[in-house]
Order: sequence, then structure tokens, then C-alpha cells
Amino acid sequence: MSDTQVAAFPELNAEQMDRLRGYGISEKVRGGEVLVSTGQLVYDFLILDTASAEIVREADDDQAEAVVAQVPPRRFLGELNLITGQAVYLTTRATADGEIIRIDPANFRRLMAEDTALSDLILRTFLQRRHELQTGEGALSVRILGSGQSRESLALRTWAVRSRIAHTWIDIDSESGRALARSLDISPGQLPIVATHTGLISNATTALLAQAMNLTYAPSAPASAESIVDIVVVGAGPAGLAAAVYGASEGLRTMVFEAVAVGGQASASSRIENYLGFESGISGTELTGRAMVQAQKFGARIASPCIVESVHPIDGTFEVSLSDHTTVRARTVVVATGARFRTLNLPRWHELEGRGIFYAATEAEARLCEGGPVAVVGGANSAGQAALFLANHGCPVALVVRSNDLYGGMSAYLAHRIEADSRIQVRLESEVTALTGDRNLAGIAVTDHRTNHVDALDCSALFCFIGADPASSWLDGIQLDAEGFILTDSALLARENSAGWNPVDRVPLPFETSEPGIFAIGDVRAGSMKRVAAAVGDGASCVRSIHQYLGLTS
Repeated sequence: MSDTQVAAFPELNAEQMDRLRGYGISEKVRGGEVLVSTGQLVYDFLILDTASAEIVREADDDQAEAVVAQVPPRRFLGELNLITGQAVYLTTRATADGEIIRIDPANFRRLMAEDTALSDLILRTFLQRRHELQTGEGALSVRILGSGQSRESLALRTWAVRSRIAHTWIDIDSESGRALARSLDISPGQLPIVATHTGLISNATTALLAQAMNLTYAPSAPASAESIVDIVVVGAGPAGLAAAVYGASEGLRTMVFEAVAVGGQASASSRIENYLGFESGISGTELTGRAMVQAQKFGARIASPCIVESVHPIDGTFEVSLSDHTTVRARTVVVATGARFRTLNLPRWHELEGRGIFYAATEAEARLCEGGPVAVVGGANSAGQAALFLANHGCPVALVVRSNDLYGGMSAYLAHRIEADSRIQVRLESEVTALTGDRNLAGIAVTDHRTNHVDALDCSALFCFIGADPASSWLDGIQLDAEGFILTDSALLARENSAGWNPVDRVPLPFETSEPGIFAIGDVRAGSMKRVAAAVGDGASCVRSIHQYLGLTS
């Protein structure tokens, strides 16, 4: 085995094998027997005792079968989908007669909770295997074919990356894209298209892809006392994911719904340098991706994309209604919906979203720019990080700031770097006043308010970081401040006529809203710090209030 395969398939010692036997049963298998099938939704954790196996990407209409790995005895099988619930990418079959140890899903969860050393080894190995899948033959199990300038294609790619789906992106305008379209007889009207183990998804959306990957929500049982979850978290940004991690790790049955893609606004950040413990920085996508896996490791269920439309109290619990008319019953609800990106009030703005106008600066967007001139609009840290990230990818950057001082809304370390970077031109007291281009953005007009001079700039992409508005309009009966942020705890008591609360009976718990049992955390909460670390702190601290609430109402 190569060094990479050794890391992905570590050999177990005798003591580890004995501990694993305590969680499962031994059984004999025969050479050629299929152990796990492509597309399978639920499967057991398997350890090869004396048997060996091979992992293959199955043949389809335009690809021959390919062997991804040969696995000798004393290794365990499985991949990150054992934790996340994603459909299986690859088929595994025995290559010789022998014995395996089979651990069913319930006992696998028990193993992950009880045996720290084995749990760490398994999770570390699963992450390594997912990395190998994302860069090797396994990535061809899910192929997204579309136009690099299509907002629909970009939405699919963004969702797949944030959901840690092993996939391959193929641009229809490339030689490989045209060849694939010919081999599968795909017409332009079918794009974007996704080829998976279940077949082709024409005019694919994130919802259709999520359904194919088993990442949408489906009730696990008819409504009953046992099916009521302890926490429904609405939103999977840093705050919501933190609530899921701490809630699930403390034994609370936790369900998370995310309307767009896991990560929230944090995933729009190419590099977070002031988050505690990451001295060299970490991308928002990586940080929230790790948090997602961590929450699922502890048993939280995460469904995306799933839109929550309303929450209503009923019989001492809450009925959470989704856009597909599915309902979930919960003892508490945590609102972590964050905020929606603000836009510039310019003609054709929405038409050009995803076709040159973006709200995130990550590797996917940087590849679309191909080193061409870009503009970043905004004066806060997110705009500064985006400008530096794009400059490092070879793009000349115009940073357009309404303020007369770059240091007014941006951390000093970012402002210093921007001023020292010759690839970034800072335009203070300026704003974008027009957009040009046919199907895609080609240029912008920038007005300097000090001189009233208007510059026409070539621009292959515009990145907008001008703040956000709270995503709270879907809530009924919850008290908001004048800007639409959700009032909680002491802010409720300070407000006149604070309906629902009588301080003589009980004051609201930290993060509790005007509806007892509904909590608000992160950017959607009035008075929040609007920082990733603060959002994580909200999510962690909120779980203590939930425990207190459940103790009061039990």
C-alpha cells in the first residue's frame, strides 16, 4: 500500500480488534460478495478480520469500473457518510473468503460515544478517506456539468463543497465537458446536470441533489412522544452549528435545518485569521465543515437545503413547519438564521447575481475570475479578506469603500496589508453606480464623491460585502427591535410592554425570546457582536439555557 493508502486504511492491532468485537458480531463472507453497495443509505460499520476487500467505482454509461482501493485484513471499512448519512459513493466487495466484524448503526454510535481512542482513529481516517475521494477516482461518482457563468451551476458547486460531497465539476465549455455531453446525449436545455449513482438529474437544483444524496429531511417515525426532538436549530452557520455540537454532545436530541448551505455567512470568508486557536487562519468553509462533522459525530441530524416557514407552540412543545409541509415537533427551538446579504440598488443587479456578482470569495469564485480585474465593495473585515484573497489569486482588485477611512470598520492588520499590496487599489468615499455587460458582468462605473468623477472599470466580477439584514421576517409573534433583530433576555425586560414575560414569575433565560422556549443566537440576535467567535459562544452558551428551560418545564 502507498503512504496515502496506509493513512486511509490503518492496520488495527490485536487489542483494538478485541475492543471492536465487543460492539459487533463476527460473520463469514465469501470472495465476490458485495458488502456495501453504491447508493445504499444505511449500512453497518465493517471490520475485516481475516477477509480482504476491494472498493470500486461502478461502471455507468460513459465510465468503466475502476478499483479505488484494495483493503487487506485487519482494517475497517466505511467512510464519512456513516456519520453524515449521505448515500454511499462506492461499492465494496470481498475479494477472498474470510471473517468480518459487523457493527450495526446503533452500536456504531455507542462505540463513537464510549471509546475515545477508537472514535478519534475512526473519525480521522474517515476524513482522510473523504479527502481521497474528493481528489481521486471517487470524485467521479458525482459529476456536476454546467456553465462556469451559470448561477444555478455555482449554487450546486457551493452546496456540494459546503456539504463535503465528493464530486467533480466539469465546465460544459471545456473539451471534457463537451465530450461528456456527447456521450450522455445532453442538450443545453438540461443544464446544469448532475450524474450520480442513481442516474442523471437534469436541470439540477440543490434540493434535487440533496435528495439524491439522502441529505434532505424525512421523519424517522410517526409522530409520538419518542419522535419529539429536544432542540430544533434553524440555521447552520457558526452559531447554529455550535448549538448543535454542544446540544448533541450533552445528550439532547438535536435537529438542524439550513435553508441554503451549511456554513452561513462565515463560509463566504476565504480566511479567518482572528479566530482563537488558528494562528495561521482558517477558511470559513473549512471551519464550518469541521463543525458540521463534529455535530453529526455526536448524533445531531443536519438537513440542507430545508426551509423552515413557521414555528408555533402546541401542547407544551413547538410545531416546526417546513416549506414542503412536513412538520417536526420540538421541546425548544433555536433561531440561528443570521442575516441576508444586502445588495446595491442598481439596474440588472439581480439579473447578474451568480453571473459576475458574488457574495463570497472562495476558491470556486476565484477560479471563475481567472486573474481578471475584480471589484470588492465594502469596508469591513469580510471585504478586506476578500480583497487580499483575490489579489493572491492574481486578480487586480479595486476595493470600493463608502467611508473616508479604511481603518474605521476594518481590523488594523487587514488595513495595513491592503495598503501595502500593490495589486489592490483602494477607492475611498466612492461607490459603484452602474453595471455593464450582456449576459455576464463586464464592467462597473465607480463614482468618487469627493470629486464627483466617474470611472468606468473593466470588471470580470464584483464581490459585495456591504452588510446584511436580519433573517427574522418568517417568525410570527416574536418581539424584534426597530431593525428587525430578535430581542432576547434583558433586552426584553428593558422594553416597554414586554408581552409574555412577568418578571415576578420568571425572567427570561439568556438568549430566550419573547416566546418562552424559543431562543435566538448569532447575527439574528439584537446586540450580537457580528463575529464568528461570538456566534460560536452564543451557540455554546445557549445550550445551558435550554437545559434550564427543560428543567423548568419537565
